[in-house]
Amino acid sequence: MVELIEISDPADPRLADYRDLRDVELRKSLETSEGLFLAEGEKVVRRAVAGGFEPRSFLMAPKWLDGLSDVLATTDAPCYVMSEKAAEEVTGFHVHRGALASLKRRPLPSVESVLEGARSVLVLEDIVDHTNVGAIFRSGAALGFDAVLLAPRCADPLYRRSIKVAMGAVFALPWTRLPDWYEALPTLSAAGFTTVALTLADDAVDIEKAVEGVDKVALVMGSEGHGISPRWQQASDRRAIIPMSAGIDSLNVAAATAVACYVTARR
Repeated sequence: MVELIEISDPADPRLADYRDLRDVELRKSLETSEGLFLAEGEKVVRRAVAGGFEPRSFLMAPKWLDGLSDVLATTDAPCYVMSEKAAEEVTGFHVHRGALASLKRRPLPSVESVLEGARSVLVLEDIVDHTNVGAIFRSGAALGFDAVLLAPRCADPLYRRSIKVAMGAVFALPWTRLPDWYEALPTLSAAGFTTVALTLADDAVDIEKAVEGVDKVALVMGSEGHGISPRWQQASDRRAIIPMSAGIDSLNVAAATAVACYVTARR
C-alpha cells in the first residue's frame, strides 16, 4: 500500500520529479535522463497505471486522496501530500486537477510488434508540437486506429502536455519510433500496408478515393510547417487531400488527422 508523506516545504528534494514543469527543455532533459514521465489529473493518472506503467511517486492535494484511493492501494510508491499553493510553487503552475504522478518509462517496442495484427496505422513525420501529437493520438484511438509510428524528430507522446491533450490515449494506443526514417515508408509497403500521404501534391486525390478498398492502410501526416518531406511524398504509395472550400487549402495537422482517420475508418 502507498505511503502517504505530508510535505510543506516546496524545496524538499524528494519533489525533484515535479519541479519546473513549465520549462520544456529542462523537463525533456530530466525526463530522458531519469527515465520518467508525468501524468496529470485523476483520469490520466488512473489510465497510466491501468496501462501498466509503474509509479515512482504521486503528488497531490489532500482532497484528491479519496478519488484515487483504489489506485494508491495498488502500489508501494510514496504519495507526497501538500497544499495546492505549495504544489504550485513546486511545479510552476496551478495544478487545477489536483493530482500528479511520476511514472517509469518503458523501453520502446519494435516496429514489428507494434504492427502485429494492425490494419489502420498513423505515421507521423517531424510533428514537433506536443499538443498536436496528443490530439492526434486521441483522434486515432477514438476512431479505431491500431497503432502510431513516429519519425525520430517527432515530439514526445509521453511529455505531460501530450498526455493531457490525449486524455491518456498514449497509454492505450501502441506506438514506437521509426529507427530508419529514409526507408520507413517502403518498409511499411513491403509489410502489406498501403501508405497514403496527406499532401497538397499535384497528383493528390480525394482521401475517400485514396483509401477506398484498401485493407491495411498507413496514413502519413507531415510537420506543421512544411508538411511531408519530398522523400516521404515520393515514397508513399498514394497521395491524398481533404477537399477544401472558401479559399482554404489545408487544416491544422491535428484537425486534418481527425478528418482523415474518420474517413479511413469508414472505408
